[in-house]
Amino acid sequence: MEHPENDEQYKGLTVNSGVAQPSIINPYLKRRQFRRREYSVSEMVEGVLKGNVTILSQTVTLVESVNAAHQSMAQEVIEKCLPYSGRSIRVGISGVPGAGKSTSIDAFGCHVLDTKGGKLAVLAIDPSSERSKGSILGDKTRMEKLSVRPEAFIRPSPTAGSLGGVARKTRETIILCEAAGYDKIFVETVGVGQSETACHSMVDFFLLIQLAGTGDELQGIKRGIMEISDGIVINKCDGSNVDKCHMAATSFRNALHFFPKSESGWMPKVMCYSGFYGTGIKEIWDMVYEYFDFVKANGYFDYRRNEQSKYWMYETINEQLRNSFYQNPLIESMLPEGEEKVLKGEQTSFAAAGELLKTYFDIIKK
Repeated sequence: MEHPENDEQYKGLTVNSGVAQPSIINPYLKRRQFRRREYSVSEMVEGVLKGNVTILSQTVTLVESVNAAHQSMAQEVIEKCLPYSGRSIRVGISGVPGAGKSTSIDAFGCHVLDTKGGKLAVLAIDPSSERSKGSILGDKTRMEKLSVRPEAFIRPSPTAGSLGGVARKTRETIILCEAAGYDKIFVETVGVGQSETACHSMVDFFLLIQLAGTGDELQGIKRGIMEISDGIVINKCDGSNVDKCHMAATSFRNALHFFPKSESGWMPKVMCYSGFYGTGIKEIWDMVYEYFDFVKANGYFDYRRNEQSKYWMYETINEQLRNSFYQNPLIESMLPEGEEKVLKGEQTSFAAAGELLKTYFDIIKK
């Protein structure tokens, strides 16, 4: 654009053109497109068994993929890694949001590695947004000490809108981690809800993290997550909160007496600790290892592992049937019409579902 100052009416005034703005990109820079190396099934299995963290991470990504080709490869890798799994202790860790699960895992993990040695894998299930479907996957940032240790592997995974689906993926990830030589597995769940049941069905010990002042004794008596817990620990027992934590521990101990005895014969213990200051950590893990000695001695450890394998067989059947139904081309084409009839009130939800299922079963029979 010409400068108006250079017009003839402004004699004696001239504005020179400025220097052209150079490109922000170095003209000598050669763009090289980065492509991640794709491994074959045998290379993945070999890498996992050698404990290669990069290949292990890529294999877990393959397991979590919804691509049918990726799923086929992932199942092949898992099948070949299965004989090398099952030699770890699996601990599920849950609690209300803000209870300090990630901070506690940082303290727990460092303590276990320092006292018992070996390798630790932390599988953190992170909630996905119902609106954007995105997930922060930021639990690792709270595990400052554990994340820099070479013998620890931390893997956050999104729920992706399906607690059961990701729980199954987490179970498959456990198999891969065990094959890679990780003899201790921590599974951190989203919070309090359906995911706890799924988590309980894939771990050996279920640890519930509580906070003081979250309710009276009646809250502790309520069925649900308290029933499936093998140990209850109350976090943030420091400063002026110590007395409240010990009072809450007494309430939880009283509440546990109202529950029927567990199948294992183990009576859950209630303890107080501080994840931030690292106090009471040793006592908790003495209790966890005492539990493992107890259930291995009475044979419940192997019984529970077998029951879990059977449970996940049925869960996998349910998921495969669900996927087969929704991925059928004819059903996909009929679903919008069925939805429209339901929304207009021309057909009930049950009748529409029955019609779709009848069509699907007719296709299978053919």
